[in-house]
Amino acid sequence: MVGFLLWFILLVLCWPIAILAIVLYPIIWLLVLPFRLLGFAIDLSFTFIRNLLLFPFTMLSRR
Repeated sequence: MVGFLLWFILLVLCWPIAILAIVLYPIIWLLVLPFRLLGFAIDLSFTFIRNLLLFPFTMLSRR
């Protein structure tokens, strides 16, 4: 909702930039999407390695 209100204020103040932002937002989102997926995969792999290394300690602490 805040993003829409900010965009609406931009539309009132300077409509060409607001229209340009509306047009370019999906294109930029598509360009950034692979990097977000890569970051998610790297985060999952680090979490897996951390859990794999800490597994013996978690098994010892449960006794």
